[in-house]
Amino acid sequence: MDADTSRRYHAFADWARGSSPLYAEWAEGIAGDDDLTERIALLGERRGQPNLVFAAARWAGCGLGPFAAWRERLISEWDRVAAITAERRTQTNEVGRCATLLPLLSRIDGPIALLETGTAAGLCLYPDRYAYEYASPGGEPLPAIVPEGSDAAHRPLLRCRIDDPGAVPESLPDIVWRAGIDLAPIDVRDAGAIAWLETLIWPGPVHDERIGRLRAAVEVARADPPHIVAGDILELLPEVAAESPPEATLVVFHSAVLLYLDADERRRFADLVSALGERVNRRVVWISNETVGTLPEIDGRMPHGVDPTGSFVQTIDGMPVALAGQHGATYEVSPFRS
Repeated sequence: MDADTSRRYHAFADWARGSSPLYAEWAEGIAGDDDLTERIALLGERRGQPNLVFAAARWAGCGLGPFAAWRERLISEWDRVAAITAERRTQTNEVGRCATLLPLLSRIDGPIALLETGTAAGLCLYPDRYAYEYASPGGEPLPAIVPEGSDAAHRPLLRCRIDDPGAVPESLPDIVWRAGIDLAPIDVRDAGAIAWLETLIWPGPVHDERIGRLRAAVEVARADPPHIVAGDILELLPEVAAESPPEATLVVFHSAVLLYLDADERRRFADLVSALGERVNRRVVWISNETVGTLPEIDGRMPHGVDPTGSFVQTIDGMPVALAGQHGATYEVSPFRS
């Protein structure tokens, strides 16, 4: 058994348990399986990511079944699954995360230029064009926030439970420019690429809702395709940032991106974005949704006793301000209020 792979899949099972019991079962099964941990270890760290292996298995036709039966299909299709992990990437473009981005965006003086690093198809670049319904901790819905326009009823509706009504946005941001950077951008007009994005959505209780959101967001993006630059965020960030309108506040944001970089690359990225405003001569705000363990200085600023299991730690300019649900369904600010 490969011990590192086993630990990695045990950790993923803990992360996925609440949102995808089936993926948690598969991850636990793999974590205790000598043959599969060794096969996955040979793929390397990037190709062996649980999300990617599971999506590749589904793409290869292994289906959605209990671990014992699924394992047999996975072994029989292993060569094809391995090839898919070499060809494709984990690019979950969860538009629901805009519901946890909006509370901060709505409080930034506009106009805003939005730049997402690790943007995939760019679906999270349109927070001003989606509709939102926030709910109190008890589940009572608060007044909806809806973009103007005759087609507003056809926009994705993003629902989010928030622990403090005072954190609910009152309006949509004034976004005048939007762009993204990605190693392998996804064209929203490519039906096959969008089908892969759908395959990356985890099976679970909200699978169908997430598929519906994705498809509605794709229609929004197809009406005005985003500007996405192909390449490494560590190399391209200053160049793309300099394209933004100088009179706008540049907001650089990302969700579940830095975990795909090693520790040295994360450090380089944090240093790069922290100095970006001076480098491109404009105001820059950095919003991050990443897991604990991404950057040690952020971990060190976490309030004592906060349990971030299953959530992203949301930061603004390196300061933790909230816990954001993996797919945008929850937003907690109370633990960060002194």
